[in-house]
Amino acid sequence: MNKIINIAIIAHVDSGKSTLVDAMLKQSGVFRENEEVLEQVMDSNDLERERGITIYSKNCSIKYKDLKINIVDTPGHADFSSEVERIIKTVDTVILLVDSSEGPMPQTRVVLEKALEVGIKPILFINKIDKKDARIKEVVDMSFDLFLSLEATDEQLDFPIFFGVAKTGIAKKSMDDESNNLNPLFEYLYNKVEPFKGNEKDPLQIQISSLAYDDYLGLLTIGRISKGIIKQGETVVLCNKDYCKNYKISKLFINEGIKKVEVKEAQYGDIVIVAGISEASIGDTICSIDNIDPMEKIMIEEPTLSVNFLVNSSPFVGRSGKFLTIRHIKDRLEKEIKTNVGLRIEPLSKNEGYKVSGKGELHISILLETMRREGYELSVSKPEVILKEKDGILYEPFERVYITVLDTYSGTIIGALNERKGLLQTIQSNGEYAKIEYIAPTRGLLGYRNIFINSTRGEGTMFRSFLEYRPYVGNITSRKNGVLVSMENGKTMGYSLWNLGDRGTLCVGPSEEVYVGMIIGINNRMEDLNVNPNKNKQLTNTRSSSSDDAIVLPPKKIFTLEEALDFIEDDELIEITPTAIRLRKKELDPKNRYRKN
Repeated sequence: MNKIINIAIIAHVDSGKSTLVDAMLKQSGVFRENEEVLEQVMDSNDLERERGITIYSKNCSIKYKDLKINIVDTPGHADFSSEVERIIKTVDTVILLVDSSEGPMPQTRVVLEKALEVGIKPILFINKIDKKDARIKEVVDMSFDLFLSLEATDEQLDFPIFFGVAKTGIAKKSMDDESNNLNPLFEYLYNKVEPFKGNEKDPLQIQISSLAYDDYLGLLTIGRISKGIIKQGETVVLCNKDYCKNYKISKLFINEGIKKVEVKEAQYGDIVIVAGISEASIGDTICSIDNIDPMEKIMIEEPTLSVNFLVNSSPFVGRSGKFLTIRHIKDRLEKEIKTNVGLRIEPLSKNEGYKVSGKGELHISILLETMRREGYELSVSKPEVILKEKDGILYEPFERVYITVLDTYSGTIIGALNERKGLLQTIQSNGEYAKIEYIAPTRGLLGYRNIFINSTRGEGTMFRSFLEYRPYVGNITSRKNGVLVSMENGKTMGYSLWNLGDRGTLCVGPSEEVYVGMIIGINNRMEDLNVNPNKNKQLTNTRSSSSDDAIVLPPKKIFTLEEALDFIEDDELIEITPTAIRLRKKELDPKNRYRKN
């Protein structure tokens, strides 16, 4: 039988995971010499390419000598940690990437903890050793301290270390090594990582770790064969907590390079893609018909944030979207939760929409952006943290926050986070940059992203990761600026917008259609202000000079979905369509708004 190992590449976002996979694919001969290959070849989703992050874990494979190595590229962002949680159990080892200058980051801790919990002995790869500010020895020590703090076993603490540059495909056993390729890493995987052991005569057992859809084959179930052999055409049993059902395997695929290749059978240890099972969920078990033995369900951390998905009720409804009704939204969300295991949905009262719970704003905004591109129109509310009650005490989620800013901005950042009930843990400065660590309630961090960007003039970095639930800390200061709200329907006029420029920052330009209750700008003051952006300059018999006509407007503020989710308050909604993202008041009529307030 074939020798097979499965490895996952785990790290904080932007550490070079997908880049290392690229190098491994190229050096193992997956691509022809004349074949044109994109960078981050595994990040095939449009949103992944645009944002430069991995959102969905994906499989590929390489051959080294007589060893098949299945590689899983995992997301690095904390909001997609559920993707990592379910993949860890399908691999034999993990390569933990750590940046040579940044050291272990928040998500490094999260993903490493998952690997150590299931008994995996990781391989540490110090990446980007060619950086000018690399501090390799210090980063190795920091990584060892991280292993210790996560209570790694003695065997796990004896982890191998490689030094390299994923971008140029170099891995070294020591800094003095002259290696100019990844062979030292390949040799370690070949000689030291134990191939998956099994017996072809054992009864079949596969736990589903991922799902996909094919226009012709329908639902595809993906998982590692824990026992036995699976064959195309055989009848198997799918088991979950509620029932067991027989299915016939219509097609069977494995990964060869980045391609899906049809096979007649596959053995224990390999990752397979199975067609023919019409209904399945992640964590279900595919068993032999003669020996039904379901595996323990995969446990995923619960969501910490929820957003209401509502039918779009604005005057512009239906102008650009194809899917508008509550039924459309329901069908799309039910399809999503089959593959997006970190997501939860529940209907709202009066059939007005659905409460969607996830790991963070990015997790939910990626779903919204995907739906928008598919032709959906909907409105969404301000995100709310998910509170828990235990023994009569209310608890809320807290996060670790890691910030790097210029020294001159550190005082502003500390003041803002203290206002939001944050607790300062550490602050380190090298004279130019300050590294600040906080523990803060998730509630206090909602809406802080925009403030942080403005406070640091875009020159700071902020990373967050879920820590734990702690007792509720009371009221937290919300947004300090009111909004400018249109009190008329129609097209905006440059003259009106120019006059409104002193009132605040506009998020519409001239000749844009607006409606009553639509938010057209951010007020400089705390209160909301109803304005008329459609009023034109009154004509007179007096000839005006040419300078009067030369109206110059500042650039308008354009909200991304994450920024919009951060920005809105309880009485506001985001209107999402395929062609626009608009902010609006829940109650459009200004008189009704006044009565309610």
